[in-house]
Amino acid sequence: MKIVIVGAGEVGFHIASRLAFEKKDVVVIDKSPEALRRVSESLDVQAVQGCGSNPKILEEVGVKAADLLLAVTDSDETNLIACLFAGILSPATIRLARIRGEEYLLYEDALREPPYGIDVLINPEAEAVKTVVRLLQVPGAVDVGEFAEGRIKVIGVRLDGSCPVNGTKLVDLRKKTGEQKILVVAIKREDRLIIPSGDDQLQEGDMIYFVSEEKELKAALKIFGKSAERFNRVLLVGGGNLGFKLAKALEGLSIHTKLIEKDPDRCRELAEHLDKVIVLHGDGSEQGILEEENVRDMDVVATLTGDEETNILTSLLAQRLGAQKTVTRISKFSYFPLVSAIGLDHIVSSRLAAINTILQHVRRGKVLSAMALKGEEAEVLEAVALETSDVVGKPLRNISFPKGALVVTIIRGDEVIIPTGESVIEPEDRIIILSTRQAIPQVEKALTVKLEYF
Repeated sequence: MKIVIVGAGEVGFHIASRLAFEKKDVVVIDKSPEALRRVSESLDVQAVQGCGSNPKILEEVGVKAADLLLAVTDSDETNLIACLFAGILSPATIRLARIRGEEYLLYEDALREPPYGIDVLINPEAEAVKTVVRLLQVPGAVDVGEFAEGRIKVIGVRLDGSCPVNGTKLVDLRKKTGEQKILVVAIKREDRLIIPSGDDQLQEGDMIYFVSEEKELKAALKIFGKSAERFNRVLLVGGGNLGFKLAKALEGLSIHTKLIEKDPDRCRELAEHLDKVIVLHGDGSEQGILEEENVRDMDVVATLTGDEETNILTSLLAQRLGAQKTVTRISKFSYFPLVSAIGLDHIVSSRLAAINTILQHVRRGKVLSAMALKGEEAEVLEAVALETSDVVGKPLRNISFPKGALVVTIIRGDEVIIPTGESVIEPEDRIIILSTRQAIPQVEKALTVKLEYF
């Protein structure tokens, strides 16, 4: 698979890193020599200096042979023009554009249709809003993925000292879950990701990922000692694009919301477009403002300014003042391990949200959705089992599935199956697979054609 990436910023670099690790043929185009130097020194990909919207550059890098073009620069105009010229030069190439400007998104339907025909338009802030809303709807979770139109959840929770199943082996967990369809699919312990077996034991401090049906989620959270009560009071710090979009979404969910913004002109603009959200003028990073707005009574404080250092410090301050939960906006991927180490588990990143959406279009096979786990050592894929796939028609225990990959759910019509070794996947079943990064290429092959071996 050949992929051309226009833009070597955080999103472009991160996607290129994942795809290079999977031994895909990747070309990265950027105007910045510094950004390309980082790519060249860190990744086994082709780095080309130039403007990715220039048709001559696109021809030179071989866009006609590319399966995908990902236009992910910080410039909407560059991304759109790159996709348009790629369509002229190579109509068969799937094109994806990262778009932030609302003025362009008003024409989203038209841009998808001929003569433009851009296959996928991704708005990072909109994807990030979905991430935060999912977190707010699942109290106690630090990571939430939705599959099968929301019927199946992949939930990440951190086990604290009061967790009732601490010390339990997974083989014995069924005694406590009864008939509930719950499966622990991954354990992150310190810096190590474990694809668990029945002999693995749950420990305090573990970040675990489990699969549950939506209708059984509340009971599943209680098993791991987590609250299932809905959040009702939210304080947002920062009224930029993300803050506004999230406030609008919470307004639609009838959640009592306050928003603090320090720019008076922006405050007036926000107040004009928000009906139920209380818009306050002030610096949300100041202790006095947070105390004045009774931060200790808030279910959630989300720090969403454009300055991640301010977001980190404000979240820590809100925690110290008694906020039950904080959600912190982070842009730099290098900050993720740091914020977890200092106790900020609930992170939102427009870039990471966009990457999760991009991944489902990069994956081979009929992949419907994808989710990278925190720390990105693994990925959860939802795919349709094709009749030609090697995973169809025989018990799972007889499938030569790669080490580090696990079928965690089979969805057959309205039936949800937590599989055993005797389960058989049928054509057109939806299957949810957890896979380490190392196993992704083999999983892709298994989803597309019959294999003699891995």
